Amino acid sequence: MSAYSSYQYFRVTSPAEHVAHVEINNPRRLNAFSQAVWLEYGKVFEQISADPAFRVAILSGAGDRAFTSGLDVKSASTDSPLTSSDGDEVRKAKYLRSHIEEFQTSISAAEKCEKPVICVLHDVSIGLAIDIACCTDIRLCTANTRFAVKEVDIGLAADIGTLARLPKIVGSLSWVKDVCMTARDFSATEALAQGFVSQIHPDKATAVAAAINLASLLASKSPVAVQGTKELLNYGKEHTVADSLRYTQVWNSVALQGEDFMTAMMSSMQKKKPNFSKL
Repeated sequence: MSAYSSYQYFRVTSPAEHVAHVEINNPRRLNAFSQAVWLEYGKVFEQISADPAFRVAILSGAGDRAFTSGLDVKSASTDSPLTSSDGDEVRKAKYLRSHIEEFQTSISAAEKCEKPVICVLHDVSIGLAIDIACCTDIRLCTANTRFAVKEVDIGLAADIGTLARLPKIVGSLSWVKDVCMTARDFSATEALAQGFVSQIHPDKATAVAAAINLASLLASKSPVAVQGTKELLNYGKEHTVADSLRYTQVWNSVALQGEDFMTAMMSSMQKKKPNFSKL
Protein backbone atom coordinates (compact mmCIF):
# COMPACT_ATOMS: atom_id res chain seq x y z
CA MET A 1 0.00 0.00 0.00
CA SER A 2 3.02 2.31 -0.27
CA ALA A 3 1.45 4.00 -3.31
CA TYR A 4 -1.23 5.40 -0.96
CA SER A 5 0.98 6.37 1.98
CA SER A 6 1.41 10.03 1.08
CA TYR A 7 -2.16 11.09 1.85
CA GLN A 8 -2.51 13.24 4.96
CA TYR A 9 -6.27 13.01 5.45
CA PHE A 10 -7.01 9.50 4.16
CA ARG A 11 -5.86 6.08 5.20
CA VAL A 12 -6.03 3.36 2.53
CA THR A 13 -5.71 -0.31 3.47
CA SER A 14 -6.61 -3.61 1.81
CA PRO A 15 -8.67 -5.79 4.18
CA ALA A 16 -9.35 -8.44 1.51
CA GLU A 17 -8.07 -9.41 -1.91
CA HIS A 18 -8.77 -6.73 -4.54
CA VAL A 19 -10.53 -4.56 -1.93
CA ALA A 20 -9.45 -1.04 -0.90
CA HIS A 21 -10.69 0.48 2.36
CA VAL A 22 -10.56 4.29 2.34
CA GLU A 23 -10.97 5.99 5.72
CA ILE A 24 -11.51 9.71 6.09
CA ASN A 25 -8.72 10.34 8.58
CA ASN A 26 -9.38 13.64 10.29
CA PRO A 27 -11.06 12.40 13.51
CA ARG A 28 -10.09 15.33 15.74
CA ARG A 29 -12.21 17.53 13.45
CA LEU A 30 -14.99 14.90 13.24
CA ASN A 31 -13.62 14.06 9.77
CA ALA A 32 -14.69 17.48 8.50
CA PHE A 33 -13.68 18.59 5.01
CA SER A 34 -11.53 21.62 4.30
CA GLN A 35 -10.28 22.36 0.79
CA ALA A 36 -7.14 20.30 1.41
CA VAL A 37 -9.27 17.31 2.45
CA TRP A 38 -11.62 17.38 -0.51
CA LEU A 39 -8.74 17.73 -2.98
CA GLU A 40 -7.12 14.62 -1.48
CA TYR A 41 -10.46 12.82 -1.57
CA GLY A 42 -10.72 13.33 -5.32
CA LYS A 43 -7.15 12.13 -5.86
CA VAL A 44 -7.66 8.97 -3.77
CA PHE A 45 -10.60 7.80 -5.85
CA GLU A 46 -8.94 8.76 -9.12
CA GLN A 47 -5.98 6.59 -8.08
CA ILE A 48 -8.16 3.65 -7.04
CA SER A 49 -10.13 3.91 -10.29
CA ALA A 50 -6.93 3.44 -12.29
CA ASP A 51 -5.34 0.83 -10.01
CA PRO A 52 -5.75 -2.72 -11.43
CA ALA A 53 -4.98 -4.21 -8.00
CA PHE A 54 -8.41 -3.10 -6.71
CA ARG A 55 -11.88 -4.09 -7.90
CA VAL A 56 -13.98 -2.60 -5.08
CA ALA A 57 -13.59 0.27 -2.60
CA ILE A 58 -15.08 0.74 0.87
CA LEU A 59 -15.42 4.24 2.36
CA SER A 60 -15.79 4.97 6.08
CA GLY A 61 -14.67 7.55 8.62
CA ALA A 62 -11.86 7.06 11.11
CA GLY A 63 -12.85 6.93 14.78
CA ASP A 64 -16.16 6.31 16.50
CA ARG A 65 -17.61 9.82 16.51
CA ALA A 66 -18.36 10.62 12.87
CA PHE A 67 -18.34 9.46 9.29
CA THR A 68 -18.03 13.17 8.57
CA SER A 69 -19.56 16.25 10.14
CA GLY A 70 -19.45 17.92 6.71
CA LEU A 71 -17.74 21.13 5.76
CA ASP A 72 -15.02 22.38 8.10
CA VAL A 73 -16.77 25.67 8.85
CA LYS A 74 -13.81 27.10 10.78
CA SER A 75 -11.46 26.49 7.86
CA ALA A 76 -14.01 27.78 5.37
CA SER A 77 -14.46 31.00 7.32
CA THR A 78 -10.75 31.81 7.00
CA ASP A 79 -9.86 30.32 3.59
CA SER A 80 -13.09 30.93 1.69
CA PRO A 81 -13.16 33.15 -1.42
CA LEU A 82 -15.93 35.03 0.41
CA THR A 83 -13.31 36.51 2.72
CA SER A 84 -11.47 38.14 -0.16
CA SER A 85 -11.97 41.87 -0.69
CA ASP A 86 -10.51 41.81 -4.20
CA GLY A 87 -12.68 42.58 -7.21
CA ASP A 88 -16.32 43.47 -7.74
CA GLU A 89 -19.31 41.14 -7.38
CA VAL A 90 -19.01 39.78 -10.94
CA ARG A 91 -15.35 38.80 -10.47
CA LYS A 92 -16.01 37.34 -7.03
CA ALA A 93 -18.90 35.30 -8.45
CA LYS A 94 -16.68 33.96 -11.24
CA TYR A 95 -14.09 32.85 -8.70
CA LEU A 96 -16.74 31.34 -6.44
CA ARG A 97 -18.13 29.31 -9.35
CA SER A 98 -14.68 27.87 -9.94
CA HIS A 99 -14.30 27.14 -6.22
CA ILE A 100 -17.66 25.32 -6.07
CA GLU A 101 -16.87 23.40 -9.27
CA GLU A 102 -13.57 22.20 -7.79
CA PHE A 103 -15.42 21.00 -4.68
CA GLN A 104 -18.14 19.29 -6.74
CA THR A 105 -15.60 17.59 -9.01
CA SER A 106 -13.63 16.24 -6.04
CA ILE A 107 -16.69 14.77 -4.33
CA SER A 108 -17.95 13.30 -7.62
CA ALA A 109 -14.76 11.22 -7.90
CA ALA A 110 -16.36 8.22 -6.16
CA GLU A 111 -19.23 8.25 -8.64
CA LYS A 112 -16.78 8.47 -11.55
CA CYS A 113 -14.54 5.76 -10.07
CA GLU A 114 -14.74 2.73 -12.35
CA LYS A 115 -14.85 0.40 -9.35
CA PRO A 116 -17.98 0.08 -7.18
CA VAL A 117 -17.78 2.05 -3.91
CA ILE A 118 -19.48 0.81 -0.74
CA CYS A 119 -20.13 3.57 1.82
CA VAL A 120 -20.31 2.76 5.55
CA LEU A 121 -22.12 5.64 7.24
CA HIS A 122 -21.89 5.83 11.02
CA ASP A 123 -22.36 8.19 13.96
CA VAL A 124 -22.46 11.82 12.76
CA SER A 125 -23.19 11.80 9.00
CA ILE A 126 -24.47 15.25 8.16
CA GLY A 127 -24.17 17.89 5.45
CA LEU A 128 -21.42 16.87 3.06
CA ALA A 129 -21.82 13.27 4.27
CA ILE A 130 -25.04 13.08 2.26
CA ASP A 131 -23.36 14.52 -0.86
CA ILE A 132 -20.58 11.95 -0.52
CA ALA A 133 -22.95 9.03 0.12
CA CYS A 134 -25.09 9.94 -2.90
CA CYS A 135 -22.01 9.47 -5.11
CA THR A 136 -21.34 5.96 -3.84
CA ASP A 137 -22.92 2.80 -5.20
CA ILE A 138 -24.05 0.89 -2.10
CA ARG A 139 -24.77 2.48 1.29
CA LEU A 140 -24.69 0.71 4.67
CA CYS A 141 -25.10 2.40 8.04
CA THR A 142 -25.09 1.81 11.78
CA ALA A 143 -28.20 1.93 13.93
CA ASN A 144 -27.02 5.13 15.67
CA THR A 145 -26.22 7.08 12.51
CA ARG A 146 -27.39 10.68 12.65
CA PHE A 147 -28.26 11.92 9.17
CA ALA A 148 -29.07 15.47 8.07
CA VAL A 149 -28.90 17.65 4.95
CA LYS A 150 -27.64 20.65 6.94
CA GLU A 151 -26.89 23.32 4.34
CA VAL A 152 -30.12 25.28 4.89
CA ASP A 153 -29.00 25.86 8.47
CA ILE A 154 -25.93 27.75 7.22
CA GLY A 155 -28.00 29.82 4.79
CA LEU A 156 -27.40 27.86 1.58
CA ALA A 157 -29.04 25.37 -0.71
CA ALA A 158 -26.89 22.23 -0.78
CA ASP A 159 -24.48 22.74 -3.65
CA ILE A 160 -22.18 19.68 -3.88
CA GLY A 161 -24.66 17.19 -5.32
CA THR A 162 -27.37 16.15 -2.85
CA LEU A 163 -30.16 18.13 -4.53
CA ALA A 164 -29.32 16.63 -7.93
CA ARG A 165 -28.72 13.02 -6.81
CA LEU A 166 -30.91 12.30 -3.78
CA PRO A 167 -34.24 12.53 -5.69
CA LYS A 168 -32.92 9.88 -8.11
CA ILE A 169 -31.92 7.55 -5.26
CA VAL A 170 -35.08 7.51 -3.14
CA GLY A 171 -38.69 7.11 -4.19
CA SER A 172 -40.31 10.16 -2.60
CA LEU A 173 -39.69 13.74 -3.73
CA SER A 174 -41.90 14.85 -0.85
CA TRP A 175 -39.48 13.25 1.64
CA VAL A 176 -36.46 14.74 -0.16
CA LYS A 177 -37.95 18.24 0.08
CA ASP A 178 -38.85 17.61 3.72
CA VAL A 179 -35.31 16.74 4.84
CA CYS A 180 -33.52 19.17 2.51
CA MET A 181 -35.62 22.24 3.33
CA THR A 182 -35.94 21.66 7.08
CA ALA A 183 -32.34 20.43 7.65
CA ARG A 184 -33.83 18.14 10.30
CA ASP A 185 -32.11 14.99 11.54
CA PHE A 186 -33.35 11.63 10.29
CA SER A 187 -32.56 8.18 11.59
CA ALA A 188 -31.10 5.01 10.13
CA THR A 189 -34.57 3.45 10.16
CA GLU A 190 -35.99 6.36 8.17
CA ALA A 191 -33.06 6.22 5.73
CA LEU A 192 -33.70 2.51 5.17
CA ALA A 193 -37.45 3.01 4.72
CA GLN A 194 -36.81 5.61 2.00
CA GLY A 195 -34.17 3.49 0.24
CA PHE A 196 -31.24 5.78 0.97
CA VAL A 197 -29.38 2.89 2.64
CA SER A 198 -29.81 -0.82 1.99
CA GLN A 199 -28.54 -2.26 5.29
CA ILE A 200 -28.46 -1.24 8.97
CA HIS A 201 -25.96 -2.82 11.39
CA PRO A 202 -25.72 -2.54 15.19
CA ASP A 203 -22.33 -0.80 15.27
CA LYS A 204 -19.46 0.41 13.12
CA ALA A 205 -17.34 -2.74 13.45
CA THR A 206 -20.24 -4.91 12.30
CA ALA A 207 -21.05 -2.55 9.44
CA VAL A 208 -17.44 -2.47 8.22
CA ALA A 209 -17.25 -6.27 8.44
CA ALA A 210 -20.43 -6.53 6.38
CA ALA A 211 -18.97 -4.11 3.83
CA ILE A 212 -15.79 -6.19 3.57
CA ASN A 213 -17.84 -9.36 3.01
CA LEU A 214 -19.91 -7.63 0.34
CA ALA A 215 -16.80 -6.16 -1.27
CA SER A 216 -15.13 -9.57 -1.33
CA LEU A 217 -18.17 -11.03 -3.09
CA LEU A 218 -18.07 -8.24 -5.69
CA ALA A 219 -14.30 -8.67 -6.11
CA SER A 220 -14.79 -12.37 -6.89
CA LYS A 221 -16.89 -11.50 -9.94
CA SER A 222 -15.64 -10.52 -13.37
CA PRO A 223 -14.27 -6.96 -13.13
CA VAL A 224 -15.39 -6.44 -16.73
CA ALA A 225 -18.95 -7.35 -15.76
CA VAL A 226 -19.05 -5.45 -12.45
CA GLN A 227 -17.49 -2.25 -13.79
CA GLY A 228 -19.65 -2.47 -16.90
CA THR A 229 -22.76 -2.82 -14.74
CA LYS A 230 -21.85 0.30 -12.74
CA GLU A 231 -21.23 2.25 -15.96
CA LEU A 232 -24.51 1.19 -17.55
CA LEU A 233 -26.59 1.82 -14.42
CA ASN A 234 -25.10 5.30 -13.98
CA TYR A 235 -25.67 6.05 -17.66
CA GLY A 236 -29.27 4.91 -17.33
CA LYS A 237 -29.96 7.42 -14.53
CA GLU A 238 -29.34 10.30 -16.92
CA HIS A 239 -30.72 8.95 -20.22
CA THR A 240 -33.84 7.46 -21.77
CA VAL A 241 -34.45 3.71 -21.96
CA ALA A 242 -33.83 3.83 -25.71
CA ASP A 243 -30.51 5.63 -25.26
CA SER A 244 -29.46 3.20 -22.51
CA LEU A 245 -30.31 0.14 -24.62
CA ARG A 246 -28.29 1.55 -27.51
CA TYR A 247 -25.32 2.26 -25.24
CA THR A 248 -25.56 -1.28 -23.82
CA GLN A 249 -25.43 -2.70 -27.33
CA VAL A 250 -22.17 -0.91 -28.01
CA TRP A 251 -20.72 -1.71 -24.57
CA ASN A 252 -21.49 -5.42 -24.69
CA SER A 253 -20.40 -5.81 -28.31
CA VAL A 254 -16.92 -5.36 -26.82
CA ALA A 255 -17.47 -7.24 -23.53
CA LEU A 256 -18.78 -10.34 -25.32
CA GLN A 257 -15.42 -10.67 -27.05
CA GLY A 258 -13.43 -10.55 -23.79
CA GLU A 259 -11.94 -13.47 -21.91
CA ASP A 260 -14.12 -12.90 -18.83
CA PHE A 261 -17.30 -13.88 -20.65
CA MET A 262 -15.86 -17.23 -21.74
CA THR A 263 -14.20 -17.83 -18.35
CA ALA A 264 -17.49 -17.22 -16.51
CA MET A 265 -19.47 -19.41 -18.93
CA MET A 266 -17.03 -22.33 -18.70
CA SER A 267 -16.77 -22.07 -14.90
CA SER A 268 -20.56 -22.11 -14.59
CA MET A 269 -20.85 -25.24 -16.73
CA GLN A 270 -18.00 -26.94 -14.88
CA LYS A 271 -19.33 -25.81 -11.48
CA LYS A 272 -16.00 -24.34 -10.39
CA LYS A 273 -14.94 -20.94 -9.10
CA PRO A 274 -13.73 -18.68 -11.93
CA ASN A 275 -10.44 -16.78 -11.76
CA PHE A 276 -10.42 -13.44 -13.57
CA SER A 277 -7.42 -11.40 -14.70
CA LYS A 278 -6.80 -7.88 -13.43
CA LEU A 279 -8.41 -5.08 -15.37
